[in-house]
Amino acid sequence: MRPRLILADEPTGNLDRHTGQEVIALLEKLQAAGGTLVVVTHDAELGARARRRLRMVDGELVSDETD
Repeated sequence: MRPRLILADEPTGNLDRHTGQEVIALLEKLQAAGGTLVVVTHDAELGARARRRLRMVDGELVSDETD
C-alpha cells in the first residue's frame, strides 16, 4: 500500500532507541515515496528532523518554523 497521508502520534514514545530509529527510517522512506508525514511528538530530537515544525502549548499555536 502507498498511503498518501501518515499520521504518527508519538511513534517512538514507548520504544527503545534502536527500534525507534527503525520506525523513523520506515516513516521517512514512506515520505520519500511521495507521502505526507505528520508526527506529533514531545521528542525534540525527532522534531528537529522535520522540514516544518508547529509548536503548541496548551492547545495554542506558539510557533511555525520552516527549514
